[in-house]
Amino acid sequence: MKKVKVYFNRWFSVAYHYMNAIRNNEDGIPFDIYATHSDPQHMALQASDIAEVEPRISGVEYARFCADFCRRHGIDVFIPRWNMLDISKHLYLFDDIGTKVMVCQDTELLEQLMEKDLFYESIRQKNIVTIPDYAIASNAEQFKQAYESLIALGHKVCFKPCNAEGGMGFRIINNERNPLEELFGHALNHVSFEEAHRVLSSTESFPNLMVMELLEGYEYSIDCLADRNGKLLAAVPRRKAGGRLRLLEQHPELLEVAQKVAEAYHIPYNYNIQVKYNGEHAKLLEINPRMSGGLHVSCLSGINFPYLAVKSALGHEICSLHPQYDILASHIEQPITIRKSVH
Repeated sequence: MKKVKVYFNRWFSVAYHYMNAIRNNEDGIPFDIYATHSDPQHMALQASDIAEVEPRISGVEYARFCADFCRRHGIDVFIPRWNMLDISKHLYLFDDIGTKVMVCQDTELLEQLMEKDLFYESIRQKNIVTIPDYAIASNAEQFKQAYESLIALGHKVCFKPCNAEGGMGFRIINNERNPLEELFGHALNHVSFEEAHRVLSSTESFPNLMVMELLEGYEYSIDCLADRNGKLLAAVPRRKAGGRLRLLEQHPELLEVAQKVAEAYHIPYNYNIQVKYNGEHAKLLEINPRMSGGLHVSCLSGINFPYLAVKSALGHEICSLHPQYDILASHIEQPITIRKSVH
């Protein structure tokens, strides 16, 4: 049987698990995994069969690099993370060589998903899930006004760049910090309003910050699998359960949110909905139009999310799926030997 060639561009380290999930698929289909990264020793390269160092470029130039890589290696399916929007805008480069690209082709929607304030306004109009109270700030005065308005509503306050991934740039405003205790304890993502305002006042303007109410309840990531047309095939709510513990939970309210998001936006393949509770109310944090950083944990539900998305991209129909829930999971580090030569 001819091997299917799958390519990951500059991914997170957890792509190591996704590559192995595709390789160890339940249908016994053989795969060759290709990967590129700007760091020749990055963990995302270590599970691949063929790895190359990619140039530090962006925009259409980067999309052309990826298309050329696909052409040179005869790639069947390309799974992008880095520069997804530019790749989506130039899909014709991949159509011309017959490579399927696992990316949202609705570039307007993709742009909204990557700029959190734009997507908040979109989802507010659809009444799918509540969004937190928030305001956008691009200078120190706007930051001050946003902070004061949220405090007046009785909220604790946090902020995060509008286009950041994961926890990058996320800070909680805490005016009761004890610097001495922090010095001898764990590093925290807390900052006082005075400190934040002073730093932000050092420049005339800065990239948009989302200043929002702090949500202090349970946090869930809903890992979703859809077919190439955006029809939802499976959803697994994954809750942070303390430390490294994660609970895969059959949560009717969140499964309904996943279904409504799928019907409204038709996001294809793998994506992730993050929500957090404030009291009894689930509020949206963000939707990531890609495999999440914890997707390998959700695969313990019996759903091989990475492989089934590739299978759909190749044009195969996916049979009815039945995730297993009520699974408490965690993870441990595993040492591996880094391959010596990546070109």
